[in-house]
Amino acid sequence: MKLKLTERFGFLVSDTGRLYGRVFDQRARQQLGLSLAQCRLLGALAAHDGDTGLSQVELADRLDLTPMGVATLCDRMQAAGWLRRMPCPNDRRVNKIELLPPAYDALKSAMALGDELQRQAQQGLDDAEAEQLQALLRKVHANLGGLLPK
Repeated sequence: MKLKLTERFGFLVSDTGRLYGRVFDQRARQQLGLSLAQCRLLGALAAHDGDTGLSQVELADRLDLTPMGVATLCDRMQAAGWLRRMPCPNDRRVNKIELLPPAYDALKSAMALGDELQRQAQQGLDDAEAEQLQALLRKVHANLGGLLPK
């Protein structure tokens, strides 16, 4: 019996995300000198609404990475001048991560790269189909988010 995995929702969504991530990573490394993981870290920090940066543990949780993985990413990105670690005033064991000005330019370039990849990935869809696809994915995303323990 041969399985038709591409007809299964979970496989299709997961594999599409994997392919999208792989292409983005290759292009980001070539054009920006940043990996997908580094771009995601920049995005998570830029999207954060708080008065102070995020801790490495908070970043690990948001990016679904290990704290050690985030620490390694932060080490490289701090050395390159993209971010800084600031001691948390309430807990000396914790550092808050904040973006430095050059990171915003890199993030802007990464978003432009993502926009181009999205255009290529959605080739053959008209504007209404592309909007509908995103709306449906947002609904599924919200449904799955609601299944996680609070």
